[in-house]
Amino acid sequence: MPADAWHARPTADVLAALGTTDLGLSTEVAARRLVEHGPNALPQHGGESALSILVRQFHNPLIYVLLASTGLAILTGKVFDGLVILGVVVLNAIIGFVQEYRAGKAIQALSAMVPQLATVLRDGRRQSLPAADLVPGDVVALQSGDKVPADVRLLEARTLKVEEAALTGESVPVEKGPAPVDADAGVGDRRSMGYSGTLVTYGTGTAVVVGTGARTELGRISALLKEADDLETPLTKQLGVIGTWITAGIVAVSVVLLAVGLLRGYPLGDAVLAAVTLAVGAIPEGLPAVVTIALAIGVQRMARRRSVVRKLPAVETLGSTTVICSDKTGTLTKNEMTVQALWTPAGAWRLTGVGYAPEGALVTDDGVAVPGPVPDAVRALLTAGALCNDATVERQGDAWALTGDPTEGALVTAADKLGLEAEALRVSHPRLDAVPFESERQYMATLHREPGGGQAIYVKGAPEAVLRRCALPEGGAERAAVLAEVERIAAQGMRVLACGVRRPGGSHAELAESDVEAGFTFLGLQGMIDPPRAEAVEAVRACRAAGITVKMITGDHPETARAIGEALGLADPGEEAVTGAELGRLSDEALREAAARHNVFARVAPEHKLRLVQALQARGEVVAMTGDGVNDAPALKQADIGVAMGITGTAVSKEAADVVLADDNFASIAAAVEEGRRVYDNLIKALAFLLPTNLGLAVILSVAVAFFPIVGGEALLPMLPVQILWINLVASVALALPLAFEAPERDVMRRPPRRPDAPILSRFVVGRTVAVALLMAAGAIGLFLNEYREALAAGVEAAAALGEAQTMAVTTVILFQIFYLLNCRSLKESVLQIGLFSNPWVYVGIGSLLVLQLGFVYLPVMHAVFGSAPIPAHAWGEALVVALVVIPAIGLEKWWRRRRAGA
Repeated sequence: MPADAWHARPTADVLAALGTTDLGLSTEVAARRLVEHGPNALPQHGGESALSILVRQFHNPLIYVLLASTGLAILTGKVFDGLVILGVVVLNAIIGFVQEYRAGKAIQALSAMVPQLATVLRDGRRQSLPAADLVPGDVVALQSGDKVPADVRLLEARTLKVEEAALTGESVPVEKGPAPVDADAGVGDRRSMGYSGTLVTYGTGTAVVVGTGARTELGRISALLKEADDLETPLTKQLGVIGTWITAGIVAVSVVLLAVGLLRGYPLGDAVLAAVTLAVGAIPEGLPAVVTIALAIGVQRMARRRSVVRKLPAVETLGSTTVICSDKTGTLTKNEMTVQALWTPAGAWRLTGVGYAPEGALVTDDGVAVPGPVPDAVRALLTAGALCNDATVERQGDAWALTGDPTEGALVTAADKLGLEAEALRVSHPRLDAVPFESERQYMATLHREPGGGQAIYVKGAPEAVLRRCALPEGGAERAAVLAEVERIAAQGMRVLACGVRRPGGSHAELAESDVEAGFTFLGLQGMIDPPRAEAVEAVRACRAAGITVKMITGDHPETARAIGEALGLADPGEEAVTGAELGRLSDEALREAAARHNVFARVAPEHKLRLVQALQARGEVVAMTGDGVNDAPALKQADIGVAMGITGTAVSKEAADVVLADDNFASIAAAVEEGRRVYDNLIKALAFLLPTNLGLAVILSVAVAFFPIVGGEALLPMLPVQILWINLVASVALALPLAFEAPERDVMRRPPRRPDAPILSRFVVGRTVAVALLMAAGAIGLFLNEYREALAAGVEAAAALGEAQTMAVTTVILFQIFYLLNCRSLKESVLQIGLFSNPWVYVGIGSLLVLQLGFVYLPVMHAVFGSAPIPAHAWGEALVVALVVIPAIGLEKWWRRRRAGA
């Protein structure tokens, strides 16, 4: 037996091992132990400084390229251009810094779960002390409403129940008692233990502290949370690859261009200017801004769909998700126990409706509505459940709120659904006395005065405990039928309670245990479960249609998990859930196989959830993890995308997550995935729009250096660096941003997720980029040379002629971009198929850019800043005709690809 298996050791051994007694420690001993063990608080890891987080935002190949372009622009005397580029870099760094700084709050949120005060036995008397002062060996008192102040081993318990859902995922408060349990029991089955941060919902008890601070279950989860990796998103990785290739390509081509210029007789200054111009032209300075703003637009749209995004890249990651690992309690289910099965010796029925709202109907096992009044046998069974009960269910605004135990709340709601009105029954059948539930007894009994005179004793509890008190002989057919029905209902993952009644002769003022020993009439069984949300079933179906595998990972009982998994369509009928104990015995390789093969996992501890996520990631999956409890936090942080519940979620889970669902609805995840795919599609459209311009500018400059004549001892360049920055930062961004508003493609949720290792620039996008770049370069070069010759022929001096020709080249590229934008609204379908006016922002962008370009051409201040010059009206017409070529060219390419694909 492990030395710290406190749950498996008798209480006397535990006290002896801790050097204490059931009267607690003395003040002197406690003080010494506080020095030895430290305060009962989770360690506050220093973590990274704000400065190191900020500096890390610049460790990215694309950022290196932008910083290099800043330096190059400043070196060429274009300080304004360099500052503009630097501004883009700083904006992206600030956004990344804010995200990471907020994410680092997750471990701090764990500390908030440790209560501030605790009732402790010190020097033989009860004292209220700060929970931080607790030490191993302290004896604490627990009662309903308390948070457990440390990890404790129970010494005494009276009807004690503890709600551990945040730690284990168990949806029902756990009955606690001092009896030892098996050494191999998981956290959810350790009935003799209480864990720091969990909530006492019923009863009282005393316990000895066995773990404080970092040595508690919360402390262990804190360590796991610290170890979990923050992974790069697919988009981040691919942009890094693109940045690396762009960097290498720019350096190589710039060096070659510098050499070619010098070989052709360029002055050194002009050769360097040509290389710098090419570098500035090839760098997509507007790309980070477009990506950031497109993601931000996606965040706003997702917020309207009840999904709050804490980290911008999470929007895109959702679109590439291949596996969703979901917690059960409160995520796929409502965390509201619901009676679904009713059985009496007279027959079997089912109750419809979910949760504590009294909305539902009585139907047969075949789903046929039961006509007329409620059968007497059902009425008697539901009456017993409502009266032998301490819970209340009340309407609060638009919701129904439970006070008391969820199991008893389900019994109250069951009676209310069929019009029995539990509160009215309690008025007409006033309670005179009660025998409260004890885990040793496994039943609760109440004594009532009946409306027509006389008294009734109702009992409810475990079927075996109730059957022993009923007039059903051992080995008899009736008893066998009841036990068979208990097995049938339990096999559906339901918790089964039995009810009975006895009407004693005479008048009783009190109810003794001897009054509940025998003579009861068996009324029937009620089977209850925390059922799946109806919308979750549809959401799972939608995810699977989109090629996304959904896996349920819960700390709940295996049978319950299996039944819920089957109801959700995650498991085949009869398929068993894989338990955490089984996972713990698997090697990493075997775990990867099990993670892929099975979809339902039960009695899973936090480290098992973390290993499952890591195993799936090792298989190349992009994993989204949903959850609401402390036990989910490490896996939420490790996952590619962590999704926490906004209403029932703990502060820890929200801080560890990338996305928080405001409505706690699993169905919102399907909507978020759709939005993520839409964002990714629109980012690809933006890339397909931006990159041809950069490549086209590089081609224009390369051709000029290699083949254009040297005029008057100076290089003849079609564009200046500052003019290229105008195209890259102003024109490209103004046109690319409207693409972020494009509607989802028609097949967005009918196609499989993209492969995580699939390049962001597919062969198709690369081919399109090259084709459009060559068209753009040919048009701009041709019109530049034509305008330069015409200006010289008209007697314009060389410098002014060059200014006009360069303005003509810039205008041609701008118009080319405008018409190419229309083709980029969908990479597959034609403009007519997607609708000319389905995205009005496109025309807002085009109109804005045309106004800016007119200013570029005709405003003197723009001439001074950008070296532009006025061009005649016919020049616009020529540029328009040349730029229009891109529409039929790309339209023909789309038609050919659709025909080839058989569309």
